[in-house]
Amino acid sequence: MQFIVTFFWSFLLISLLNYVVSSVNAVPFDFALGAIVSVVFAVMLFIMSMILPEEPVPDYE
Repeated sequence: MQFIVTFFWSFLLISLLNYVVSSVNAVPFDFALGAIVSVVFAVMLFIMSMILPEEPVPDYE
């Protein structure tokens, strides 16, 4: 379920960002580019969550 929600939110937010930036720069909106970037962003989030440890860091003082 977390994968579906992550893909949904990354798609929504990256598409919104793509639309706003293309409007500000007066260039045509490219839906496919936003979809591709959102998938790449979601995959990068999944990889980062696998690499980072979930347990707390021990205190060595």
